[in-house]
Amino acid sequence: MQRTLRIYKAEEKDALTAARLAIQMWENNTEDGLAEELAGIIKSPEGVVFLAEVDGESIGFAQCQLRHDYVEGTETSPVGYLEGIFIAEGFRKQGYAKKLLMACEKWAEEQDCTEFASDCELENTESLKFHLSLGFEEVNRVICFAKKLEG
Repeated sequence: MQRTLRIYKAEEKDALTAARLAIQMWENNTEDGLAEELAGIIKSPEGVVFLAEVDGESIGFAQCQLRHDYVEGTETSPVGYLEGIFIAEGFRKQGYAKKLLMACEKWAEEQDCTEFASDCELENTESLKFHLSLGFEEVNRVICFAKKLEG
């Protein structure tokens, strides 16, 4: 059976749909908080959210933004930056994330970006494989530190 994929640029009314997908990846947030944050990104000319539907069912999202500060491994500014991408279980490894990424890259090109970047946690081997399979090159590994100051 042929499934029908639809990738579209989210509007403000789609923020809750995007948040319901995003909460599955960014679990330390609230759905309402994510919906508010994503609505702000959707309204901003500096960011975009794309949604993926298969046969009318929302199955994934991608969020990207313009970064004007230094981005590891890049030489230009602004840089299109993949902030997050998610495909629901049962729909993975079917090319849907690649289509979302392509929409983000196209958007970044329309914003006059000549480079596109992303990141993932060191232990997220699935994300690392995804990025490498779609043409990204690893440019750095980092472990960050913090501590409370007494005083």
